[in-house]
Amino acid sequence: MRLLTDLRLPDLHARIAACAPGLEIVQIDAKAGVPDGLRGDALFTTAIPGPHLEALLAPEVGVRWIHLYGTGVDGFPLHLVGDRELTCSRGSTATAIAEWVLAMLLADAKQLPASWVDSPPAHWYFASLQVLAGKQLGLVGLGAIGSAVARRAQAFEMSVSALVRSPRTLPAGIQRADDIEALLAGSDYLVLAAPATAATQHLLDRARLAQARPGLRLVNVARGSLVDHDALRWALDEGIVAHAYLDTAEPEPVPAGHWLYTHPGVSLSPHISWCEPDAMERVLALFFANLERFLRDEPLAGRVDVNAGY
Repeated sequence: MRLLTDLRLPDLHARIAACAPGLEIVQIDAKAGVPDGLRGDALFTTAIPGPHLEALLAPEVGVRWIHLYGTGVDGFPLHLVGDRELTCSRGSTATAIAEWVLAMLLADAKQLPASWVDSPPAHWYFASLQVLAGKQLGLVGLGAIGSAVARRAQAFEMSVSALVRSPRTLPAGIQRADDIEALLAGSDYLVLAAPATAATQHLLDRARLAQARPGLRLVNVARGSLVDHDALRWALDEGIVAHAYLDTAEPEPVPAGHWLYTHPGVSLSPHISWCEPDAMERVLALFFANLERFLRDEPLAGRVDVNAGY
């Protein structure tokens, strides 16, 4: 069995060897290219395609399984996958991202950091703060991240509704939204946790945002492409969206001088909601678990539906 990889991570070869003794590992050098006659059973790569990806996935190479080092696949050329199995480390950052979302909700409700004082305030003891209990949280997407957000929101006694693509039984206490319009109209807080696909491109456009409950708070921890940012600016200026907490935007990095940096209704962070000390270790752990499954010819976790785009 032979594993091909174009990744250069500390101790990667040693850790793969410890996980799968006897497995042959072939390191692909981006400068040297793909050697003639290369053969391999699996490929460990990233969602951002390297210069030799097409050659590595040529039929004569023989790759049967591709695992992406990361959680999203929207940057990967899915048309090259063919009938191979494609997996990623989805779900590995769900806990960190869900905690970030709750931090945004709490910061909004408790007016942080504006509630801190560094000189005597006009009033002691009183402030127009809110509670999350009883508020309606709308989730676009109920995968690993959305589910982790829902559990934490329910612990704060929020009512949770979710828009999901596939027909399935939802976890206890979560209501199914009929469509995005209904979810917008019924939510105090809306969290975007869906993948970037053709179906979710500019999911929040002007027509849909116009139907939102006035004063909506938006949190985007998915991809910037889910939001039409011109429409968002209009909704913010009209007071339809009271505040937008954006950990992702379009494009990224957001260029200097962009209105997202300075609009009073936007809190922009540089795509860091996934960060925690063990984040990379969690991503790798799912690859190692899948490698063991592959060698045992068992079903793989984190499988990507190429047709659906995630």
